[in-house]
Amino acid sequence: MRVHFIENESDFRDALCQHLIGLGVQLDSADPPGIADISSWRPDADVVVLGQHPLASHLAQLSRCVWPAPVAVLLPIYDTRQIMQAAKAGAIDVFDRTAPPADIAAWLHDLCQQQSQLASGDRAQSHYVSESCSAMQALQDQIERVARTDSTVLIVGETGTGKELAAREVHRIGARADRPVITVNCAAIPDTLIESELFGYEKGAFTGATSNRVGLIEAADGGTLFLDEIGELPLAAQARLLRFMQEGEIRRIGSVTSKKVDVRLICATHRDLGALASRNEFRQDLFYRIDVLRLDIPPLRERGDDVLAMANWFIQQQAHKLGTPAKPLSKTSQTLVTQHHWPGNVRELQNVIERALVMSTGPALQLSLSAAAAPPAIRKGHPTEATQPSASAGAPDSEEELSLEDYFQRFVLEHQDAMNETELAQKLGISRKCLWERRQRFGLPRQKQKRA
Repeated sequence: MRVHFIENESDFRDALCQHLIGLGVQLDSADPPGIADISSWRPDADVVVLGQHPLASHLAQLSRCVWPAPVAVLLPIYDTRQIMQAAKAGAIDVFDRTAPPADIAAWLHDLCQQQSQLASGDRAQSHYVSESCSAMQALQDQIERVARTDSTVLIVGETGTGKELAAREVHRIGARADRPVITVNCAAIPDTLIESELFGYEKGAFTGATSNRVGLIEAADGGTLFLDEIGELPLAAQARLLRFMQEGEIRRIGSVTSKKVDVRLICATHRDLGALASRNEFRQDLFYRIDVLRLDIPPLRERGDDVLAMANWFIQQQAHKLGTPAKPLSKTSQTLVTQHHWPGNVRELQNVIERALVMSTGPALQLSLSAAAAPPAIRKGHPTEATQPSASAGAPDSEEELSLEDYFQRFVLEHQDAMNETELAQKLGISRKCLWERRQRFGLPRQKQKRA
């Protein structure tokens, strides 16, 4: 455990050093660079402690520069007002510098232990960390670079690749980690409600507005706003979102005044926003605004042998969740995992593993794919060795017996002109987001009606 102590009083520093050595904590007290050069300083420490020093008046800037090492503060006057100011400037913890050196050393020792546990154990348990896939290691490096800034991030990738997980990782290791992260699924909110959900409204702004309502952007003030499936955002809402990004302020529906907000914006989509913008289905000016820092999530089929390692990780996680014993994959299932195309990516793999843990009865897991994920020969009705009909059986009419995919495509094409997206989803018994994901998979782009 290592602590970098920024302190002018040499006697106080030496007394604290003696106690820390006895607790197994290494203390580095080398003077940091001046405030003009602090941006390039990277201390080799688990915790940076700021005491009596000129940098105390630049705590917020110091916290940003030494990230990911946290900053703790020793206060000369330990009162609530100074504690709140230090926390707002980015301090992870504060302590009274007038306390005995032994107490301060014990506090630092506990703080270092907490940070070590967070860095090692918690992150490994929260999600799968790739150790062999170069593409995922490069992505993690990009996430760590992106998290150091407050710039807008655009996360792109196929459905089920983990775009929301990447967004939460950016927030978790960034300077706003202690502030809220608000997630908005733009595809799941009806077009008529999206603006009131994002920006809020005043009492009496429209029929049914019986009280003031805080919008989701305002609720994320000081933290992060994650707009998932931003490609489905209506054009009217895109215009208001653009103004919020340009001016850093919002105005509730029905209000005559605007309010300043401090929000970091992270967007995600599985669609080609550049192509949508060229067809005027997405505002070009908004596209250029959100496409500042881009994270490309690779699909599962491009991660090589990492897919099998991820499957084994999911077995342990899902077995613990279900309260069932973990079983190894059978050799046939291992081959299936490595050779399958995985159109649903990580989400599909997780669900397949969970189904196998529940349904498999032998000593090894036997994976079974859902109808939508079956090989094309089976999906299209072509007989295989397992499904070959007997000679006496009558051959079914392939035009009459539709698969679920065929039924979905036929239903959407026949009714999309008479129904909106919400009605189509209700008739099919699925969510709006699921409807759009299947449109994307089957090449059925949403046909937006032109206004007269």
